Amino acid sequence: MQREQLINHSISIITCNQHPRGGYIASPLFPPYAYSWLRDGTFIANAMDRVGETDSSALFHRWVAGVLKNKRSCVDTLIHKHENKEWIDRSEFLGTRYHLDGRDDVSEWGHFQLDGYGAWLWGLTEHVKTTGNKGLLEELRESIEITVDYLMTFWHYPNFDCWEEFPDYVHPATLACVYGGLKALGELEERSDLLDKASMVKDFILSHCIYEGRFVKSVHCLDEIWKPALTGVDASLLWLAVPFAVCEVDDPIMRNTVEVIESELKHGGIQRYVEDRYYGGGEWLLLTAWYGWYQKELGNREEAQRCLEWIISKADHLGRLPEQVPDQLRESSAYSEWLSKWGEPALPLLWSHAMFLVLSDSLA
Repeated sequence: MQREQLINHSISIITCNQHPRGGYIASPLFPPYAYSWLRDGTFIANAMDRVGETDSSALFHRWVAGVLKNKRSCVDTLIHKHENKEWIDRSEFLGTRYHLDGRDDVSEWGHFQLDGYGAWLWGLTEHVKTTGNKGLLEELRESIEITVDYLMTFWHYPNFDCWEEFPDYVHPATLACVYGGLKALGELEERSDLLDKASMVKDFILSHCIYEGRFVKSVHCLDEIWKPALTGVDASLLWLAVPFAVCEVDDPIMRNTVEVIESELKHGGIQRYVEDRYYGGGEWLLLTAWYGWYQKELGNREEAQRCLEWIISKADHLGRLPEQVPDQLRESSAYSEWLSKWGEPALPLLWSHAMFLVLSDSLA
């Protein structure tokens, strides 16, 4: 399949799988993913902005705002409990994914995740910068401020990482999303409170999330001291450089992190982390696109192009991109276990298509 063909297929697949109210289904043929995640959806919307489909992106942002608009009392209650040092159960926090019609997801899932809320503020700001439609910020003001208050209060709370795992830790990739969202909105609206909090989040990352000269997957607090908990790397650490710019792409700490990602997680594509057992721990297309995006920003255009071509090679005859491929597995036996449990890996995955579009656009 040619690049332009897959671009057109990707736009079509995303468009056809956007609910009339605006939510993007994560994967239409994979029942566990029959929801819209704020994180996935934000990057999908950003990809649509990049290819000129700004109406689709705007519809998603309005959908998020509609989902969050009735959460003010919930967030106020959570903040009150926080201020009074009361116990808060994970189930009380806002969800990480929602039904396509906007209803809460009440299934057994890793609900408490902050990455999607930070990413949404970033993505909304990027959309406004792309379209020039600052009026959208006022239209969605109520939900924006609910999100801001939520992040400003709970940014340092342990929560599930971007893979819905390890809820007892704090994750630099998640913090990068929070930082990116608060900083982007703070700069656009010249709000010092948001910029100050973003600076605090960045200082936390640089003070507590580095081990042996590189970023770590997760940290936790022991005896009131923040220490590395999972000292390995996760490919989502690329987010600290692109797009959230906690550090520059050529920062020595980032370079050291990427070197370990390359030595431990890179084959034709990029795996998530060393201990990954989900479908055997295969190579993820969206992470390969992210790595290519990073390499392009670093100036390594040839490697970025190689990543793009590798992704294109994984499209099926209908132009559909999967979540991951089993060419290289960290644990083959786990692959068959997941096949028995859920069937074949998600295909198509809209987030894979979105990151292909982002990488393709960055190279164009």
